[in-house]
Amino acid sequence: MTNGRWTVRRRYRATPRHYATSAISRRVAGRTNERGRPGCARPCPGPCGYDGVVPNLAFPRPLPRPRGRRHALPAEMVSVADVSAPDVIEAAGIRWIHIESPRTADRDWLEEHFDFHPLDYEDVYSRNNRPKLDQYDDYVFIVLHFPMFEKETGRILTAELDLFMGPDYLITLPNIPLPPLAAMFERYRERDDLREETFAKGTGYLLYKIVDTCVDASFPMLRKMAVKLDRIEDDIFEGRSSEIVRDISEAKQEIINFRRIVRPQRAVLRDLERTKQRYLQEELEIYFDDISDAAERIWDTLENYKEVIEALESTNESVLSHRLNDSFRILTAVSVILLPLTLIASIFGMNVPVPGERQEFAFIGIMLMMTLLLVGLVAYFRRRGWL
Repeated sequence: MTNGRWTVRRRYRATPRHYATSAISRRVAGRTNERGRPGCARPCPGPCGYDGVVPNLAFPRPLPRPRGRRHALPAEMVSVADVSAPDVIEAAGIRWIHIESPRTADRDWLEEHFDFHPLDYEDVYSRNNRPKLDQYDDYVFIVLHFPMFEKETGRILTAELDLFMGPDYLITLPNIPLPPLAAMFERYRERDDLREETFAKGTGYLLYKIVDTCVDASFPMLRKMAVKLDRIEDDIFEGRSSEIVRDISEAKQEIINFRRIVRPQRAVLRDLERTKQRYLQEELEIYFDDISDAAERIWDTLENYKEVIEALESTNESVLSHRLNDSFRILTAVSVILLPLTLIASIFGMNVPVPGERQEFAFIGIMLMMTLLLVGLVAYFRRRGWL
């Protein structure tokens, strides 16, 4: 008991943590002595005054969060861009630069070597673009669309081909691999005589060869569509009308997609025919007129196919309706034939006295009468062509 108060002292076992806490507390309290003042367990050399906030050492501090070590990238990966040079073939002072599925790195390469308008670059990397032709002082920018058949899905896709044509260069940038163009590029790369002969006539003639090759690639697809329409017609008249409804729908969708690709391009090809540039000679007008005629033939063929598929669809619906009418006609005839027989059976089945009741010949007479009536009705319906 101290000063009239009871003091409760706890007995505890000293631990290394306790010693460490006590030592830090004594240092914070600022008690120093050469030999150690009362309350200090050992001498504290030098001043140990502290004016800050005393931390609560009774509770453990949370562990610091581990920090991930950042690895520095090699200088080669940061400074050197992964840019691959495009495919180029050259002859007679003319360059054909082919960039398939252009990327951002290809745009950087083009901006470094050519001075094209920024809007043209936006059109190249834009997905929703219409065929067009833009003329500048020193080059022509052309956007064309061509149909391409995809074997995996069996549908017709739109392949966009962007072209930059200058006095001594021609740049082709298809957004997806275009097989006719890729085959033509490889053929010109391998055959030196063909390359020299074509490139010597200028970039305008090379442009004609490229566009003509891509336009002519549409005719095999049209022939396949014609074969498909003939097969659908045969299936209709062979009694498989219900199974070919899906085929008619797919053929109609192919024709619609084909028309959507070809329609806006006809005007661009006509504008290309009338384009007058110093690298488009006047004698090339007849060549581009041939391309316009080919595009018109494709359009006329699609118009014909459109009428054919609509007629086939109408014919198939008529065949299905006729078949349904035949089913209803037979069911109606059977119902009319069975109706008087049902009436006779109902009359003699009533719970009232009827003539011939409880007679042995009554059942035989009723059955004979119903048989004669059935044979008469069937003969009458057959003679009228209802059965």
